This record gives sequence, C-alpha cells and structure tokens, in this order.
Amino acid sequence: MCAQVLVIIADIEYPILARVRTQIEVSPFLKLTRKRWWMLVSINIAFVLVGQTAAVLLGRFYYAEGGTSMFLATIVQTAGFPILCIPLILIPLPPSSSPPPDPRTKKHIVFIYLSLGVLLAGNNLLYAVGLLFLSASTYSLICATQLAFNAVLSYFINNQKFTPLILNSVVILSFSAALLAVNGDSNSPAGVSKLEYSIGFVCTLGASAVYALLLSLMQLSFQKVLKSESFAVVMKMQIYTSLIATIVSIGGLFASGQWRTLHVEMENFNSGPPSYFMTLVWTAISWQICSVGVVGLIFLVSSLFSNVISTVALTAAPIASLIVFRETMNGAKVIAMLLALWGFASYLFQNYLDDSRTMETQKSTETDSSNEIRKESSCVVSLA
Repeated sequence: MCAQVLVIIADIEYPILARVRTQIEVSPFLKLTRKRWWMLVSINIAFVLVGQTAAVLLGRFYYAEGGTSMFLATIVQTAGFPILCIPLILIPLPPSSSPPPDPRTKKHIVFIYLSLGVLLAGNNLLYAVGLLFLSASTYSLICATQLAFNAVLSYFINNQKFTPLILNSVVILSFSAALLAVNGDSNSPAGVSKLEYSIGFVCTLGASAVYALLLSLMQLSFQKVLKSESFAVVMKMQIYTSLIATIVSIGGLFASGQWRTLHVEMENFNSGPPSYFMTLVWTAISWQICSVGVVGLIFLVSSLFSNVISTVALTAAPIASLIVFRETMNGAKVIAMLLALWGFASYLFQNYLDDSRTMETQKSTETDSSNEIRKESSCVVSLA
C-alpha cells in the first residue's frame, strides 16, 4: 500500500509542480487552449495587416492632398501611444517573482528608453521623407528589405545563426530593392524629380536598416538588462520609447519652423480642414493598432515571427494602393513583389525549422526529467 502511494505521488509530482509554476509565474495568455491561442494570434495578425496598410495609405493620402510637413508626418507615427496603455490596464498580470531592479539598473533602463526613443524618432523621420517622394506601393516594397537588414544585424548583435535560407532571403530581398532603384521613372508620384525619388529611396532604405537595428537592440535590452520579455515589459518598452520619440519629433517640428505653416496647410488641404484633421487622427490610431498587433505577436509567438508578419503586411499596401490611388503596377513592381514574397517564405521557413527543433528539444528534456523522477520514486519504493 505504501509503495503504491509513493508511486502515485511520483506520477503526479511533476505535473503539480508545473501547474503551480504556471499559475504563479506565467501570464494568463499561456494558459489558453490551443483554439483560443490561435484565435488571439489571428486577431493580432489582422491588427498588423489592417493597421500598417491603413497607416501607409493615410500617410500617402496626407501628402497627395497637399500636406507638406515631414515632422508632422513623423509625430503621428508615435503620438497615439496612450492607446497602448489600455491593454496594459485591462489585462491582468501575474505577480512578479523577480526582485525590483537596483538604482544602477534603473539608470540603464532609463538610458535604454531615451536612446531607443531618439533612434525611433529618427527612423520615423526617414520613413516620412521616403513616403513624401515615393508611391505607396514602391515605399512598401522597399520597406520589405528590413528583413534582410534584421538578419544581418541579428547575426552581429544577437548571435543569430546565418543559415543558407536566411542568406537566400537577404540576397532575394536585396535584388527586390535594387530592381525598384533602377526603375525609378515609373514609380514616383506626379511632380517628383529623379533626385527626389533617389532621396526617397535612400531614406526608406535607411529607415528599414534603422528599424532592423531597433529590433536587434530591443532584443539585446530584453536579454541583458531587462532580462524579461513578458507582456508588461514589452508594452512598457513600446510606450516609453514612443513617448520619447513623440517629444523629440515635436521638438523637431518647432525647431524647423514647420509649425508656423500648419494652419495654412490645413486650410489649403484639398479635401478640407475636417479631412485634414481626421487623416492625422486615423493615421496615429492605425499605427498604434499595428503596434498592438506587433506586441501581441511578440508575446504570443516570438519577436522574429512578429517581424516576419509585419514585413509580410507590407505586400498588402501595393495591392491596396492600386485600388485607392489607382497606381500602375508595372512589370518591375510585380517582379519585386514576387521576389519579396520569396524572401519572406525563406525567412519564415527558417523560423519554422528553428521552432521545430526547439519543440523537439523541449520534449526530449521533459521526457528525460520524467524518467529521472520515476527512477527516484522507484528507489524510494525499494527502500520502503
């Protein structure tokens, strides 16, 4: 009888420990059923697709209807950050088991928020300049190169493996961008010169590189300083960096003197002042909807998967711009889009292979742990 009881205890000991750990340390999201988990992942993917596509189209609409302030177009990319506080307040968070950071660590965290916020403001300005001189479809296809930059920078900063599939993705996405670079005559909005198109191309390409750098530095911060990638930590990173970026962008608006022409710009907006105001408001909201989806995918799946989905969403903008702005989809754009999709597929397949290996490792580890517990229980039973 005693032996049977000890065997039963050994059989349920590990699951009980796992359940206790789940209830105390793990977020409520990870206790969802697989069906609900997939539903949440799908919702967040929709947020990224809809938010990013709408934001790009509204940004292009702002310029097309007479908007000229690059700093105002920069501000609206982060000014809606208070919306991110809503899920942070509504979603219950598990009690933290880690001790509070010491004053030195707090200073490092503040420095991280400040530096990444300033970098984010510069990145958004580059995006705003690029969208001023490029069509929405060309802009989106060039932005797709952020995956290639992310792969290279992750190799040097985050010790990410550089596999043949990743190398294939980098090469293909580079070809896609190069194709658009040499085909500038038919990819620029009306009234944009070749020099302005070149400036827009370089700024958008630079913005993609800076965004990839931001992702790598954020991942490094999570690993080395914050030492956590929980929902609350990721959301605070987004909120505080967006706050700093908004303050820096507003400073740039006043330093450049563009704030003096905003009233005239609103009055001369082709669709009227109400449309001008609503364009800015919905652009800000669209970017934050996209941010919520990006943060959700980071937490539910991984930062790499979130970046892939964010980049795949860029292929929706050229199709949407054909409908909204009646842009031409010439052969170069079609080939560039197909190359971009090929690059996405290579990157995503590598992510799938990495996840599969991780799952197999975890299963073998759990099996070994279970076998060790059973051996220990058998020793206890034999001693009894």
